Amino acid sequence: MNVLLISQCNKNALKETRRILDQFAERRGDRTWQTPITQAGLDTLRKLLRKTARKNTAVACHWIRGHDHSELMWVVGDAAQFNLNGAVPTNTTARDILRRRDENDWHSGEDILLLTALAALLHDLGKACDAFQQRLKGKVDGRNLYRHEWISLRLFQAFVGSDDDATWLARLAEGDYQEQDWLVGLERDGLDGATSAVFSRLPPLAAALGWLVLSHHRLPLKPPPTDADTPQRWGGKTNLQAEQLPQLFESISAEWNEIPETQDPARIAPYWQFKGGLPVSTQRWRERATKLATRLQARLQQDGHWLESHYVMHLARLSLMLADHHYSSLEDPLHRVRGEPNYPLIANTVRKTGKPNQPLDEHILGVEKHAAAVARALPSVDSHLPRLARHKGFRKRSSHPRFRWQDKAFDLAQSLRERSQRQGFLALTWRLPVAVKPSPMGALCTLWPTLSRARVLALR
Repeated sequence: MNVLLISQCNKNALKETRRILDQFAERRGDRTWQTPITQAGLDTLRKLLRKTARKNTAVACHWIRGHDHSELMWVVGDAAQFNLNGAVPTNTTARDILRRRDENDWHSGEDILLLTALAALLHDLGKACDAFQQRLKGKVDGRNLYRHEWISLRLFQAFVGSDDDATWLARLAEGDYQEQDWLVGLERDGLDGATSAVFSRLPPLAAALGWLVLSHHRLPLKPPPTDADTPQRWGGKTNLQAEQLPQLFESISAEWNEIPETQDPARIAPYWQFKGGLPVSTQRWRERATKLATRLQARLQQDGHWLESHYVMHLARLSLMLADHHYSSLEDPLHRVRGEPNYPLIANTVRKTGKPNQPLDEHILGVEKHAAAVARALPSVDSHLPRLARHKGFRKRSSHPRFRWQDKAFDLAQSLRERSQRQGFLALTWRLPVAVKPSPMGALCTLWPTLSRARVLALR
């Protein structure tokens, strides 16, 4: 085979590399060698280079397979000196001149960010109720009769009222509301005679935000049927019929979030009382709500039915939950945002000591900030994950004739990689009985049909 060797070594590593390469190949430049060589000779050369390699060593070997084609075989040393094809940059700089990583092709990225951030401002409003504050102080034991996320949803429903999305969003953007607007129309489960199913009344955008608020800890579950002998338990077995699916979402009630163990009004009342007020009256909460609502107004004209997009809602919920869990764990004030001084309401406590940890207004603002950061980082997650590049085990050819078809499948997939990035790719799956050996290349050939079992897979 005819090979081309390129050295990007520095300092003493360059001297040592030249000494070794001069024994095997002829120079074509200060840092370039070329020679015909056998596979055994090439293996010996690579072993010598790896044996003497240091941090400044970087040698790439290209197999010249034709007049217009070469293939990178291996890199010894610092692989960052070359790209995936073994090319060397014309120039390098630490400055992000092109800022290509700042751009992405996510059509719904802004929607995910805004839904996540605004839901974060709403997600823990229910913690302002007297029952939750007493629980954090150790004055209430046992299970919650109504969880804080359901109370948060009811508060948001009261603010929306009978308005459409454009109307309530305009009120939020203009700051045209008072704390009482969140309490006057509040439906109190367990106290008021007949309460409505929340999602049967909310307009599309409000319903999407309400779903994120309700599900930021756990998904609602259909309550089990009432049985005189067995008390109802949240998460118990229940029958779900196919004809119930179309109206399932609109039938969600408080029992889907938590089944109260008592109907005693005296015990239920503190869950719907807010003696300490609501965070919606603080200046910083109103400022953030105004900015997010203003940005959402522009998106509302393009697409207001986000609840129908499982993709958008799933990633928005993921971002909200991740931010909530992370920010709740922060105890050092230096790593947290600043809320109102001496704010009376508490969001959580220190797990070990039980002492108050984060004020409620600060917690909500902190979760909003981190949720937006998570949503903003989603398009670049794949480029920051650790990966294996040019691992020799992945390119190892099968030594058994029975599994040679895997080599052909691998070569075909690799040959279509660049074209599929420009033109897309359609894969059709035929279910054939085949034998797959437990090898990296075999795993790839197994994974490819698995990914395409939707019968038609569009790769972009």
